[in-house]
Amino acid sequence: MTTTLPGFDQRTATYDGVTRPVFSRGAGRAILIVHEMPGITPEVAQFGRRVADAGYFVALPSLFGVPGRALSSGYLLNQLAKTCIRKEFAAFSRHRSSPVTDWLRAMARDLHQTHGGPGVGFVGMCFTGNFALAMMAEPAVLAPVLSQPSMPLVISPSHAKALQISPEALRVAQRRAKEQGCGPIALRFTGDHLVPGARFDALRDAFGETIETIEIDSSAGNSHGIARTAHSVLTADLVDEAGHPTRQALDRVLAMFAERLGVHEADPRAV
Repeated sequence: MTTTLPGFDQRTATYDGVTRPVFSRGAGRAILIVHEMPGITPEVAQFGRRVADAGYFVALPSLFGVPGRALSSGYLLNQLAKTCIRKEFAAFSRHRSSPVTDWLRAMARDLHQTHGGPGVGFVGMCFTGNFALAMMAEPAVLAPVLSQPSMPLVISPSHAKALQISPEALRVAQRRAKEQGCGPIALRFTGDHLVPGARFDALRDAFGETIETIEIDSSAGNSHGIARTAHSVLTADLVDEAGHPTRQALDRVLAMFAERLGVHEADPRAV
């Protein structure tokens, strides 16, 4: 089932014989945003608007869920159960990239050819957060972002520190990060049990100085009153106020896009 998202154009895209709906907005260098669980919620769509209004063409494919439907616990659990058993998503795999990233890399190549510039940006969130690492195997991806990378699901200590990427793809990502200056940014809340600190330790071990990790304090009594249950850094748990650590994280992501891709023409409303 597809619906419309206010402020977005809707089309379909077909790669490798698979067709999916894609919502787009803006103009300029391309940013590919892949939504979190359970789908393109209103908060994810708002993040897409924010990026587009900063001077980019945003492409937001729908991989699961109902675009525009609000988050609820029942909706989340339903989509999680359905998506975890789909072969294109390796929800429990520690050392294998999700097959759907092949489709997304094809889309990234297409976006680069269509919108030009030095390359494209990529944002994965939650269930799709670690997709950003597999996307680095595509030369067009220059600005990868892992926001609260929750996969593989933490069902053992080894899963807690796993990066859900094949050894071959990881070597490519490491080489590109070092030689081409396109290392990733990774975001999490410190109290988020879905994104354990061990996973960020593993990211730093794998990428060294080429990765930028932003860990926002959500411990009890933190100075910004962030809930210990906070999870979605750029969407549902974003506090869009200057000086707030989530807003600082958003600003840093936009700054990385500008540094690596340039901008088309920033909307004066984007602050």
